[in-house]
Amino acid sequence: MAKEKSTPAVELTAEEKKAKAVAYTGELVKKAHEAVLKFEGYTQAQVDTIVAAMALAASKHSLQLAHEAVNETGRGVVEDKDTKNHFASESVYHAIKNDKTVGVIRENKVAGSVEIASPLGVLAGIVPTTNPTSTAFFKSLLAAKTRNAIVFAFHPQAQKCSSHAAQIVYEAALEAGAPENFIQWIEVPSLEMTTALIQNPGIATILATGGPGMVNAALKSGNPSLGVGAGNGAVFIDATANVDRAVEDLLLSKRFDNGMICATENSAVVASEIYDEFMKKMQEQGAYLLPKKDYKPLADFVFVQRPDGYGVTGPVAGRSGKWIAEQAGVHVPEDKDVILFELDKKNIGEALSSEKLSPLLSIYKSESRDEGIEIVRALLAYQGAGHNAAIQIGAMDDPFVKEYGIKVEASRILVNQPDSIGGVGDIYTDAMRPSLTLGTGSWGKNSLSHNLSTYDLLNIKTVAKRRNRPQWVRLPKEIYYEKNSISYLQELPHVHKAFIVADPGMVKFGFVDKVLEQLAIRPEQVETSIYGSVHPDPTLSEAITIARQMKQFEPDTVICLGGGSALDAGKIGRLIYEYDARGEANLDDDASLKELFQELAQKFVDIRKRIIKFYHPHKAQMVAIPTTSGTGSEVTPFAVITDDETHVKYPLADYQLTPQVAIVDPEFVMTVPRRTVSWSGIDALSHALESYVSVMASDYTKPTSLQAIKLIFENLTASYNYNPSQPTKEGQKARENMHNAATLAGMAFANAFLGINHSLAHKTGGEFGLPHGLAIAIAMPHVIKFNAVSGNVKRTPYPRYETYRAQEDYAEISRFMGFATKADSNEVAVTNLIAEIKKLTDSIDIDITLTGNGVKKDHLERELDKLADLVYDDQCTPANPRQPRIDEIKQLLRDQL
Repeated sequence: MAKEKSTPAVELTAEEKKAKAVAYTGELVKKAHEAVLKFEGYTQAQVDTIVAAMALAASKHSLQLAHEAVNETGRGVVEDKDTKNHFASESVYHAIKNDKTVGVIRENKVAGSVEIASPLGVLAGIVPTTNPTSTAFFKSLLAAKTRNAIVFAFHPQAQKCSSHAAQIVYEAALEAGAPENFIQWIEVPSLEMTTALIQNPGIATILATGGPGMVNAALKSGNPSLGVGAGNGAVFIDATANVDRAVEDLLLSKRFDNGMICATENSAVVASEIYDEFMKKMQEQGAYLLPKKDYKPLADFVFVQRPDGYGVTGPVAGRSGKWIAEQAGVHVPEDKDVILFELDKKNIGEALSSEKLSPLLSIYKSESRDEGIEIVRALLAYQGAGHNAAIQIGAMDDPFVKEYGIKVEASRILVNQPDSIGGVGDIYTDAMRPSLTLGTGSWGKNSLSHNLSTYDLLNIKTVAKRRNRPQWVRLPKEIYYEKNSISYLQELPHVHKAFIVADPGMVKFGFVDKVLEQLAIRPEQVETSIYGSVHPDPTLSEAITIARQMKQFEPDTVICLGGGSALDAGKIGRLIYEYDARGEANLDDDASLKELFQELAQKFVDIRKRIIKFYHPHKAQMVAIPTTSGTGSEVTPFAVITDDETHVKYPLADYQLTPQVAIVDPEFVMTVPRRTVSWSGIDALSHALESYVSVMASDYTKPTSLQAIKLIFENLTASYNYNPSQPTKEGQKARENMHNAATLAGMAFANAFLGINHSLAHKTGGEFGLPHGLAIAIAMPHVIKFNAVSGNVKRTPYPRYETYRAQEDYAEISRFMGFATKADSNEVAVTNLIAEIKKLTDSIDIDITLTGNGVKKDHLERELDKLADLVYDDQCTPANPRQPRIDEIKQLLRDQL
C-alpha cells in the first residue's frame, strides 16, 4: 500500500493569526471572569488557606524549578534562581499573609469611614525570561490573595518552566478550594497571543514585567497597566564608605543570578578619595578591568541601538561575564567574572552606560558629593528614571543620605546594601514590600513608585458615613457681670503694665478713670498707658497705631473699654502687636502689615481647617469691658475692621481674638445715648436670631439665643426710653437686662456664628456710611423672608444641618415669644415675627429703608455688582442656612431701598 503524502501546513495570514489569538485569549478571559465571580464569595479565611497552600507548594519545588529555568533559558545561576523562588514564596507570603483583602478591611468610627476590598477582576500577567518561575509564583500569590483571576503570557524562551511553576501553585490552590480557572496561561506563546490578551477589554489590569517593548505595549494596550521601567540603577560610593563592604555588596549584587534582577547596579560612581582603593579591592575580589581597546567590541556585541538609547541584545541578559567576553571576542582571565570599564561622565548615553542585565559594570570617578549626585542623575535620566539608586556611606544617619535621596529621581534609594537583593525588599530592609514588580513612578512613566503588592490589586470601596464633627463651646476664661463687677480689676492676676484702649467718650466722661481707680487699689503699683481716641468703625491704620504704642509700652495686660469699635480696635491692635513680637509681622512696614491683614481676613468655611493660622497671644492678656449693649465682642472671636483704602468692613474671626476676661458691668451703660441704645440693641437681636437659625446652631447655643431674644423684646424699648437724668428702677433694670442680653447673644454667635444679615450690613454700612446697627435693622426683615422659605432651597452644606429648617427655626422663636400659637402654621409664625420686629424698630425710631436713611438708588445700582460679591465673600455668609446666589444677594440689596 502506497504511503500517503503529507499535506504541507498552510501559513496563516497576519489577520488570521490575529483573529485566532483574539478568539483563543477571549475564551481564557471568559473562564477567568467566571472564576472571579466564584472567588468573590470567599471569606478571608478561605483565601488565606489557599494562599498558604500555594506558597508551600512553591517553596517545595523551588530548586527543581530553578534547574528548569536555567536549563530552558540558558541564563542565570541555579542557586540564585532557587533563592528568588524562595523569596517569591516565603518572603512574599510572609509579607501578605496578614493583609486584609476581603470585605471590610479598615474602619474608622471617628471619621465615619468603612473601607471594603473588592477584586479588580481578570489580570493579564506578563512574565519575563529573566525571572520566569519566581515571577509566576509572585503574581499567582498576589492574584489569589486579592481574589483576582490571572491569565499569563509567558516568555517564549521560558514557556516550559514558567507554565510548570504556574501549574504547581494552581494545583495546590485547587486542592485548597480555589475556583477553577483562576490561574490560566497561553499554551503556545506568540506575539499575537500576548497582544490579544493585553488588549482584551475584559482585562482589569496588566501586570507588565519584562523588556521595554513589552512594557510599552502594555501601556498602550488600552487597559490599565502596572508596569516597570528600565533599571539602569547606579550606586554612589561616598568617600566615607566602608570600602570593603561596598566592594562585597557590589560584587554580590552583580554576581547574583548574573545581574539579571532589574534593581542590580549598572554603574558605580566612586569618590576620588577612595577610587584607587576601591578599584584595587574590586579586582582582588574577582572583578576584571577591561582594557580600553576592548570596550568597542564588547559594546558592539552586548548592545543594540534603539530609538530611546541602547539596549541589551536578546542572548546577553543573564549570561556570565566569561560567556559574554568569549562571544564578543575579548579575553577575560579565567578567575574573573565581573567585567569593569571606566567611563567619562561626559559620554553618558553611550552603549556601555546603558542597562546591562549581566555582570558588566560601568565605573565613574567623582570629585565631590555634588558631582556624584550629578552623575547618578544623568545616568537615570538617560535610562532608568525612577527605578533605583544606591549609596554606600560611612554613617547611615549622615545628613547627606537625605540630600542624596531628595535630589536623585529614583523610587528606591538603597543605603549600604546590594541593590539587586535590596531593591526587591525584605532581605536587606523592612522599608519596602517584597516584590518582583518594582514601580518607577512618573519618572519612568509608571503609575507606581513603590514595590507592587496586594493593595495595588484591590478596588477599595469607601463607605463614608455622615459625620457630625466634634463641636465646642468656647468663651472667655472668666465672665463677670452684675453692677460694680469692674471691681474684679483689683484681683485680676498678672497685671503690672496695663494698656487701655478706649474711644474719646470713655475718656471725656470718666469711664477710663473708673478703670484707673480699680487698678490703683491693687497692692502693687500698675503702670498704665492709654490710647483713648478710637474712632467709630475703626480702620486698619488705627489698629496699627495702637499696636505701635503697645510695642513701645510692652504691656502684660490690654484692657479694651467701650463699644464695639474700641473692643475691635483693641483686639486687632493687640493681635498685630503679638505678631510683631513673634517676628511674624514688622510694625515698621505698612505694606507688610496690610498684606498680613489681607491674609488674616481670608474667608473660611470651617474655622478648624482655615488656611491662615492665627497665633496664640503670649505677651498680654486681654480684658474686655463693653460700654454699649450690642456687639458682644467681649465674648466673641470676632473683630470688625475697615480697610482704609476701600472702606470695606472685614470681620476677622478666630478664637485667638476672644478676650481672656469679660466684665459686663451695667453701670457703664446707664448713660448711653438713646440712638446708640436702639442701634446696638438691634445688632444684639440680629446676633441672637442669626445664631439660632445658623447651620452651626446646637443645643448648647440655642437656649442662649432664645434667652437673649426674650430679654431684647422685653427690654429694648424701655431701655431706649430710659432717661438717665430722671432715673427709674424699671429703666435701670431694662438697661441691665439689655446689657446681659447683648453678652448672651455674643456667647451664642461666638459658637454658632452668624449669617447674611451681618454680611449685608457690613457692606452697606461701609459703602453708604451707615452705623452698623442701623444697617442691620434695614436688612433684617428681608433676610428673614429670604431664609424662611420651603420647597426648592439651596441650603448651605454642613453635616450637622440635616434638613433645611430655617422656617421652622424662626417659627420656634415666634412661638417661644408668644407671637404665634402651636396651631399657627410656620408661615404665619414667621410673618408674625417679622411684624413684631417692625413694631420693635418703630418703637425705637428706626427707619428700616435705605432711602429713608439717605441712600440714593443710583448709588446702589452703580455699586451693586461689587457689593454683591463682597457680601457673598463675607466671613458671616458660610453659616447662613440658605446659601445665597450672587443674583439673590443683588435682589436683597435692592429690596432694602
